[in-house]
Amino acid sequence: MSNAKLIRHGLIHSLGIVVYVMWVVIIMNNGEKLFGTMDNVWGPLAFLLLFTVSAGVVGLLVFGRPAYLLLSGQKTEGVKLALYTMGFLFLETALFLVGLALFK
Repeated sequence: MSNAKLIRHGLIHSLGIVVYVMWVVIIMNNGEKLFGTMDNVWGPLAFLLLFTVSAGVVGLLVFGRPAYLLLSGQKTEGVKLALYTMGFLFLETALFLVGLALFK
């Protein structure tokens, strides 16, 4: 796989994580409106299930394709893709935090 393709995949995967996290934040911020108050076992259960699903989704977006590349003998490409994805995610997080600081 070419370096440009690895960079593009890393960017797409990191943007997918950002979109997914935004979706989870919207659900959590509007949880009481959507589901009502949960003063029983269902609220914590729903939170932990969402947390577990989130770990799986983000794990797959960061490490799914790199693991596939590693297992199919493309070790260098797999490591590069994981690093590109994490690098883009770091940049997107830094830009978000700078934006928050500037526009507070």
